[in-house]
Amino acid sequence: MYKYFPDVEAILLAWHEQEITGHLAHLADLRDRSDDAASRIEVVLQAYALLSHGSHGHHRTELGAFLHRSEALAHAQQQLRGMIRDLLVEGVEAGVVRHDVAAAELASYCLDAISGAASLPSKAAVRRLVAVTLAGLRPSVGSGDDGAGPSRE
Repeated sequence: MYKYFPDVEAILLAWHEQEITGHLAHLADLRDRSDDAASRIEVVLQAYALLSHGSHGHHRTELGAFLHRSEALAHAQQQLRGMIRDLLVEGVEAGVVRHDVAAAELASYCLDAISGAASLPSKAAVRRLVAVTLAGLRPSVGSGDDGAGPSRE
């Protein structure tokens, strides 16, 4: 392996980048297989939360800290944020996501909320967290927030 990589750290970073790329591809595949805006948002957030929950063990280690400093991770986080923002814009246009908050801000809300999945004790708790997050995205009843006027920020 040292023919292709200078050291163990390079091997670990390459492996981690491959894992991240696979996770993003999995989320994109789930998104593309869903029929409507609401189900696309739900399936992506649910899958991301379960991925976060499943990888919680190494995030709090020295190795996790090392891997999460990589440029590949920063790029992947930008891609994920963009994917979720685009799904939320689509949801606003379909009338299933509130329009009174910019889509970029709602994407931050989703990612910050879902980050809590890593410390939850069970998959059932993760699903409840996603349900609460989704509830925060819905247009308010009786507030005039009917989904009109999409926010593309």
